Amino acid sequence: MYEHERSSATGRMLMGVAWVVLLLGLWLWGRAVTDVRQGISAPTTGDMAAVGRPPDTELPPAAQPLRQAVPLRIDIPDLGVQAPVVPRGLDRQGAIDPPPFDQPGVVGWYAAGVKPGAVGAALFVGHVDTETKPAVFYRLAGLRPGAAVRVVRGDGRVAEFAVEDVKILDRDHFDAQEAYGPRQPGRAELRLVTCGGTFDRASRTYSANVVVSAYLTGSGH
Repeated sequence: MYEHERSSATGRMLMGVAWVVLLLGLWLWGRAVTDVRQGISAPTTGDMAAVGRPPDTELPPAAQPLRQAVPLRIDIPDLGVQAPVVPRGLDRQGAIDPPPFDQPGVVGWYAAGVKPGAVGAALFVGHVDTETKPAVFYRLAGLRPGAAVRVVRGDGRVAEFAVEDVKILDRDHFDAQEAYGPRQPGRAELRLVTCGGTFDRASRTYSANVVVSAYLTGSGH
């Protein structure tokens, strides 16, 4: 094998390894995020039925991806959400570190991943509740296909996304690729993730994750 071929093969292998490591971390987070701190009351989570995408739902066409820019705020008009976004990384176990529990109105963005509006799937995470009240993504499962999600970016542009589907993924069979992998190559996509399913009072955990998938439909200022 020639030198440049070896370099190319090595690069592909390293990218593959990095993707596997990331998916493992996301899988761990998908399990860990459903854990609720001791002492929390057992809250409800609104409509927790997975809506998917009805066959007669007409969605707008995808827009061309934007240049790279960090997110500052996320707006979900149908839920009345206007939340600041903070960058988050991985914890010592390789799982995504969500926003602190004392910041229930803040959404975390996985900063080592895709920037919202750029090609690929940008990942946003938020809590469903606190010890005493609902949190930013409390009603996330109630979103319907076609709903708007807007991300205010550091370059002054507002990336506009349309919800494609909503899934409730069981924590015991959590599939990171299904949850976070791009749906269509070349598109700018978005994932919004929080706890879901039923709340187990004995283990003080939720049984699933809510995963909202959306894609870029336009941008403005």
